[in-house]
Amino acid sequence: MIPNGLLRAGLRDLVRRPLHTGLMLLGVALGVAVVVAIDLANSAARRGFARSSEAVLGRATHQVRGGSAGLPEEVYRRLRVDHGVRPSAPVVEGVVIARDLRQPLRVLGIDPLAEAPFRGHLGAGKLADPAFAAFVTDPSAVLVGAAFAERHGLAPGSSLRVQAGDRRETLRVLGLVESANPEVGRTLDALLLLDVGSAQRLLGMPGRISHVDLVLTDADVRSVARWLPPGARLVRASEQAEAVAELTAAFELNLVALSLLALVVGMFLVYNTVLFGVVQRRAVFGTLRTLGTTPGQLFRLILAETLLTAALGALVGVGLGYVLGQSAVRLVTRTINDLYYVVSVSGAPLTLATAVKGVATGLGAALLAALGPALEAARVEPVTALRPSTFETRARRLVPWLALAGLAVSLLGGAGLALATRSLLVSFAALFGVVLGIALVAPAFTVGLMTILRPAASRLLGPIGRLATGTVARAVSRTGVAAAALMVAVSVTIGVSVMIASFRSTVANWLELTLQADVYVSAPSPGGPRSGVSLSEDVRGLVAAVPGVAEVETVRLVLVPSPLGEVRLTVTGTHERSASRYRFRDADPREAWARVRDGAVIVSEPFAFRHGLPPHGAAVALQTDRGVAQFPVAGVYYDYSTEQGTVLMVREVYERYWDDRALSSVAAYVAPGHDPGAVTDAVRRAVGERALQVVENRALRRAALRVFDRTFAVTQALRVLAVVVAFIGVWSALLALQVERTRELGTLLALGLLPRQLWGLTLVETGLIGLAAGLLSLPTGLALALILIEVINVRSFGWTMQLELPPLVLVQALALSVVAALLAGVYPVLRLQRMSVAAALRQE
Repeated sequence: MIPNGLLRAGLRDLVRRPLHTGLMLLGVALGVAVVVAIDLANSAARRGFARSSEAVLGRATHQVRGGSAGLPEEVYRRLRVDHGVRPSAPVVEGVVIARDLRQPLRVLGIDPLAEAPFRGHLGAGKLADPAFAAFVTDPSAVLVGAAFAERHGLAPGSSLRVQAGDRRETLRVLGLVESANPEVGRTLDALLLLDVGSAQRLLGMPGRISHVDLVLTDADVRSVARWLPPGARLVRASEQAEAVAELTAAFELNLVALSLLALVVGMFLVYNTVLFGVVQRRAVFGTLRTLGTTPGQLFRLILAETLLTAALGALVGVGLGYVLGQSAVRLVTRTINDLYYVVSVSGAPLTLATAVKGVATGLGAALLAALGPALEAARVEPVTALRPSTFETRARRLVPWLALAGLAVSLLGGAGLALATRSLLVSFAALFGVVLGIALVAPAFTVGLMTILRPAASRLLGPIGRLATGTVARAVSRTGVAAAALMVAVSVTIGVSVMIASFRSTVANWLELTLQADVYVSAPSPGGPRSGVSLSEDVRGLVAAVPGVAEVETVRLVLVPSPLGEVRLTVTGTHERSASRYRFRDADPREAWARVRDGAVIVSEPFAFRHGLPPHGAAVALQTDRGVAQFPVAGVYYDYSTEQGTVLMVREVYERYWDDRALSSVAAYVAPGHDPGAVTDAVRRAVGERALQVVENRALRRAALRVFDRTFAVTQALRVLAVVVAFIGVWSALLALQVERTRELGTLLALGLLPRQLWGLTLVETGLIGLAAGLLSLPTGLALALILIEVINVRSFGWTMQLELPPLVLVQALALSVVAALLAGVYPVLRLQRMSVAAALRQE
């Protein structure tokens, strides 16, 4: 326990030192804010997807699903009429773009007469309402959620212009679906309810449905599975939702790891602030020890002070995190829509779980950072308490041991990276170990650098240079920690910058290789690779007939079931030039392509990594419209279109096993002697009545790289925040150092040190700290980049990237470190200049 009098004295001290208490509060607040903001964004995206899935799944226990083109209606009729399986309901599902609202909307086509056992969207009285008859008879009639309608100014009778594939359609809002339960109402957000026949027309699925919803017992499952046709399969209703939810796991984990970085940097700030309080009150602690206070009571006092300040900081951080979360959710949602699946998120409400997680993380980090200073307070001896040099002498003795411990931690982290070949969580823990281990080396590096620079600084700057290098080396408990905090933030800036530059360069080279056609025609995608947008069958002929088009190729992108889960299948033409588009990891391109034309497939590098396919002799089982078929793997190729991986086959083989004849895009090659721009304009005119995108090669590459840059927008924002937290940490350390040296600097001023020399001394000291942090951040940042590229990225997404090292990144990092330290030293000097020499000399 802590005596009440001692606790009150500690609390009064926190109030007497508002600046340093505020810095510690700010460090915890910023770290917690970033953690809370990312958690809010990730949670909001997950909730949006869960609500969307709930609106579609309802109370179904199982589904009958088909291949890429869905199921023939006949399957539902046989299920319900011939085999008497009730309850059962047909569903048509898809995605369209609301042209005026500029957002994707999910389409749910249902049969009102079979709907009641599954979803309550229609309510009890809808079928009896005469006006509801238009839902079945009018192909443009649609129901929307009441909250969604209110938000976008929609009402019964309103028109809703949408784009479905390559067609523009106008729907009419027939009515609103209301619910007394707000949670149920939110499941209807961005959902369009249509009659199953109207949805078939809208999505271009005549005579076919997406799946059949069922409520089955275990006995029913075995019975239904026996008579299903070869192209159909019976699955748990939640299977697809669970598979889709796994898509963003690595993406979210990467964001969480980066958000924790801000908290780690904030821990240095807490350490600096608490340590300053201990050093400043060393004499007080010595007196308390003389009066009978035990080391344990002083230890608990420091932790209690830290806990109180960190609790206030964590609460502030939760509020700030909520504000930041509203911006973060837009960035994260946009990335998920670009890369994974369509999700509609209207906001990021602060939940109790997120708040508790943020507060607990902040308190834990603060207490961990305060352990060292608390132990130092507990070790204060009355005899040595009044000797100011005692602590720094002990700190300098610890520097070599800290460096050895840091090297050991880094080596342990490196061993973890080498041994944990698949675990992403262990990989991130090992990465943190490497960075923190090098941070422990920072004090020794700073002292060593000052020793090396002292002769040169003395020759160039005279007494100012000798004094500056000596001060930085002597006050290593301050300067070393400040350099470590800044080094961590700047090294992360280097690592992430090099990783993004390498990834972008690799993707740009890949686009150059794969995008060989001159003109590309496709329907605007509502978002994510799961949207399944199709073109009308005659688009190929319209493009081929344009003068100046020498040749056209088609591509079909579909999701097909397999024992490995849902697989993204790319179907392309059999042209010989296709072999040159794919850069293979360990196969001869022409030999592999010859096998593909004979019925084999090639798989992308992420697919092979995710499913552990061997380099040779592998095969992939896919659920086709003729049943499950085995396809030998002819090779593994580099591909950066999706982290889930892709299986590629030629159209002749695809049409042998699937009934789907739709297209996803058409690529046109311009004949020699024709202007690609003029041909592109002619293609636009030829398909002018369709809602199609017609883009030239260069424009498509630019669009792809824009998506890439949007994907890393969150990463860039987190990187900036980490540097801001580090800057505050350096500022607090320098401020504490100047306050500690007030008497020393006052003496120098009394002996004739000019104000401009005081400025010069401080700026040289801060510049040296920034230089030490910057120099150490260069190898640390490069090591971090290599780990991100060669380990974390591969285990997260399965992609191999070529290292791209822009020299400007290293120069900018070094400049950032020095400039941040110089700026951080401005206020401490201004504060000291406002104090009279007499007051400075009276400082104890």
